[in-house]
Amino acid sequence: MDPTPMDPTLDALAALRLQIEWGADEALAELPRDRLKAPAPARPRPIPQPAAPQPAPRQPASPPAAARPVPGAAAVPVQRAQAAAAAAHTREELRAALAAFDGCPLAATATKLVFADGNPDAGLMLIGEGPGAEEDRAGLPFVGPSGQLLDRMLASIGLDRTRYLITNLIPWRPPGNRNPTDAEVLTCLPFLLRHIALVRPRRLVLLGKLATQALTGSNAGITRMRGKWLPVTVPGLDQPVPALPMLHPAYLLRNAGAKREAWSDLLLLRRTIDSDVSS
Repeated sequence: MDPTPMDPTLDALAALRLQIEWGADEALAELPRDRLKAPAPARPRPIPQPAAPQPAPRQPASPPAAARPVPGAAAVPVQRAQAAAAAAHTREELRAALAAFDGCPLAATATKLVFADGNPDAGLMLIGEGPGAEEDRAGLPFVGPSGQLLDRMLASIGLDRTRYLITNLIPWRPPGNRNPTDAEVLTCLPFLLRHIALVRPRRLVLLGKLATQALTGSNAGITRMRGKWLPVTVPGLDQPVPALPMLHPAYLLRNAGAKREAWSDLLLLRRTIDSDVSS
């Protein structure tokens, strides 16, 4: 017996609900694309006629990508971000500068600016990667599932949001939770560095690969960098700030087997804090 056919309306709603659960909650085009429509026939391309051979001028070899200069148009947002961040002398001024900054396209698509939460005078600053959907709606960092896991992890070693300050490298949610581009990271980084300089924390905790690579300048993976304190140079501070890279809570939600490494890092953080207090 053939199964009862599904109502097309219910089928479409189920497909839409699945896309929302996967993070596809924003349309990137004004009109939907009919993927069942047959493509238009391709126009025949004219056959090029061979041209008389001419000696080509010698071109200098292109420098490697890392050595090529950044185009002026791409450098302008970063320079504007550096100037806006440097002009802020308090955290309130820095937040206002971020709210007024229009050099990062993420500000136009996000619902709210996600600046920071917790105690700026605690001496410990946690830095994540970027806001998700829950953080975008609340305007606070780490309030979704990964933030709830982080709260439980830190509570296991006696820390809560009165004992640290928490923020993100990227203060606006990328559409669909996509990874930020290199240009977006470079544009947001001056504001984070200025935030660190204003708070002057004794220790940093870097949650995830993106924050770790941006602040340390290393391209190594987070699994190789975690578990040890690394120096982070911050403009405006006389000495580097010790930073502990850790696995991001979102990664732990997907890979339960990595919680052993995360627990080891938490114990290292607790021992270091106790050592700082006793010294």
